[in-house]
Amino acid sequence: MKNLLAALLILMGMTVLLTSCQKKQSDSGKHRILLDTDANNELDDQHAMAYLFFNGDVFDVVGLTVNTTKNGGNIEGHYQEAKRVMELCNVYESMPLFKGADASFEDIRTNLDKPNFDGAEAVNFIIEEAHKKADEKLILLPVGKLTNIALALEKDPSIASKVRIVWLGSNYPYAGEYNQNNDEASLNYILNVDVPFEIVLVRGGKLTGTAAVSSNRAEINSTMPGKGPLANKSVIGRHGNSFDRFGDYSVSLYNNIHTYDEAGTRPLFDMAAVAIVKDPTWAEMKEIPAPLLVNGEWEERPDNPRKVIIWENFNKEAIMGDFFDRMENYVLVTP
Repeated sequence: MKNLLAALLILMGMTVLLTSCQKKQSDSGKHRILLDTDANNELDDQHAMAYLFFNGDVFDVVGLTVNTTKNGGNIEGHYQEAKRVMELCNVYESMPLFKGADASFEDIRTNLDKPNFDGAEAVNFIIEEAHKKADEKLILLPVGKLTNIALALEKDPSIASKVRIVWLGSNYPYAGEYNQNNDEASLNYILNVDVPFEIVLVRGGKLTGTAAVSSNRAEINSTMPGKGPLANKSVIGRHGNSFDRFGDYSVSLYNNIHTYDEAGTRPLFDMAAVAIVKDPTWAEMKEIPAPLLVNGEWEERPDNPRKVIIWENFNKEAIMGDFFDRMENYVLVTP
């Protein structure tokens, strides 16, 4: 009887959590969301951006911020790639895009009292948007390192109660992962702050993370050409050539990136993070005591009262099906 009661209590608690995460609409009918991206890193960022922009009936995108990770060049390179995708999706003229951190959290945090600290544009924008009156918390969706988000929380701790952070990163409980490794200190900082924090797991090489949500060159080449709205002006792509629809740029991105098999498969990690905000039933969520990274390895803290959510076991068919549908039947976001 005690075991049955305990199971029911756990089930009730998870139901409350899932209901909270599944709350898709505020009174305005849309999620307020801010995307933080290392856009020039590979190709999943660009597809996440397009998917976000083409779900205008679900998302109110307040703007984008960029940061630098070890691939993709300096902050200007990431800014320009984000701008390309925004222009191809006809949102650049109506949506803010700000440059964020080049350096790491620990290198910048002592300079936050200076007006032009590294990443100031993005950090100040995050804080400003968090404080705007709204029906639900601002969703911060970082799909690169966590530097900009951690700096915003450090500069203005009061925003912790006004945001929900959904981060694409980590192989938890396994070591390593690109976004995590680019600024471990920023992750540990957020793990120790009382702020809603959800981790959309990567788990490279495993079927339980967003690494399993992938496409390949044949699928992209057959599905994406001509998809998306006609851009107001042509855009020169990262690898050259001129494009006027995002779908054609998607083909170029897949044809010009290193892949790990003959099919040209590449995961769309970041896009999957957008997808589970749109529909939380496309993955499984679990609440855990917030762990900590110690010398690159996860250290469990089972008695930690501070809890975080992890997302795993993604429904690839549902997510990719919706992605391709929205590339054709898009609803463009509006200011």
